[in-house]
Amino acid sequence: MMMDRPSVKIIYIMIIASLCCLMAACGGKDAGAVSDIKEKGGKERIVVGFSQLGAESDWRSANTESMKSVFSKENGYELIFDDAQQKQTNQITAIRSFIQQDVDYIVLAPVTETGWDTVLSEAKEAGIPVIIVDRQVDVSDESLFTCWVGSDFELEARKVCMWMSYFFNKKGIKSEDVHIVDIQGTIGSTAQIGRTKGFDDMANLYGWDVVAHEPGDFTKSKAKEAMFAILRNYDNVNVVFCENDNEALGVIEVLEASGKKCGSDITNGEIMVVSFDGVNKAAVSSLVAGKISCIGECNPLHGPRVESIIRKLARGQEPYKYQYVNEKIFAGTSAVPSIMLGGKEYKVTVFNEETLYEWPY
Repeated sequence: MMMDRPSVKIIYIMIIASLCCLMAACGGKDAGAVSDIKEKGGKERIVVGFSQLGAESDWRSANTESMKSVFSKENGYELIFDDAQQKQTNQITAIRSFIQQDVDYIVLAPVTETGWDTVLSEAKEAGIPVIIVDRQVDVSDESLFTCWVGSDFELEARKVCMWMSYFFNKKGIKSEDVHIVDIQGTIGSTAQIGRTKGFDDMANLYGWDVVAHEPGDFTKSKAKEAMFAILRNYDNVNVVFCENDNEALGVIEVLEASGKKCGSDITNGEIMVVSFDGVNKAAVSSLVAGKISCIGECNPLHGPRVESIIRKLARGQEPYKYQYVNEKIFAGTSAVPSIMLGGKEYKVTVFNEETLYEWPY
C-alpha cells in the first residue's frame, strides 16, 4: 500500500535527523578529545588530584603552571591541587584525601624517593592510576604506580660536565687546575641523586679536584649559606657546579659580594658557575652576561605529557613505564658548539643579546 506524501515527508525528516545526530557523535571531537575519555559514572569532568612537592624554585612554579593550564575546567577537567610545602607527610595526607574523593587519576611530584609503599598501595587498592612526575619513587613493587615522566638528571649532569671538559681543553686548562665544588639539591631527591652522581663520575673521570659537596636544597637562600661556608674554608675554588638555577643566582650574589668575578676565564681569576633548569629568566640573563657559563636544560612543561598518558589509559592502552624528556644544553659562548657523549652528539644552544628571543620559556 502506498503512503501519502505527508507520511513520506515525515520519514525523510526522521532519516535526516538521525544522520545529523550520527555525524555529530562521530565528528565533533578528535580521537584524543576529553569527551572521549570521560568515565566513572558519566562525570561532567575528569577529576585529577595533583600533589606538588612545593614551590622551592622557578622550575617548580613553571611545572605547577603547566599542570594547571592543561587540567583546567575549560579543557574538561577538575584539578584538585595540593602544595605539600616540601613535606612528604603533607603529600601522603593529600593522596589519601584524593582517594577518599574518588578522583579519576592521581599525579604525584614526590619530595623524596622513599617512603611511598603504603599510600601508593592504598591508591592501587582503590583502583586509581598514579602518575609520577619529575622525581622518581623507590618502591618495593613498581606496579604501585602506573608510569613516570621526567628528566634524566644523571645525563643532564654528564652533559654539563662534558661541556666543561671540552671548554677546558680548548682553553688549555689542565684537569689538576680545576678546583670545583658541588652545591647539591634537596638531599634524597631524584634530581639531587642523579646530578650528584653524574658530577662525581665525570669529575673522577677527568681528574678534577672536588673541593666540597654542600647541600643547597634547590633554593637561593640555602645556596648562599653553602657558598659562604665554602669561601670561609677554601680559597682555591674556581668552578661552582650548582644543581639548579636558583642556587646559581645565590652563589653569584655571594661571590660578587666577596669581591670575586663570575665568568669562564678561570685562568685569570674568574670563577665559573654552571647550573641546571634554564627556566629562570634572571639565570638566563646571567648566562647572556657571562656570569653563568653553561646551563643544562630541565624541561618543566609536563602538563601535556601527563594528559597524553591519561588519554592512553582511558582508551585501555598501556603507556611506557618510564618516559624521559629530551633536553638541550644552553651556553653564553660559542666556544663549544657541540659535545659527544655515549656516541651521541648534543648541539649547544648559544644565547646572546640577539638570540635570547629563542629561549623556550
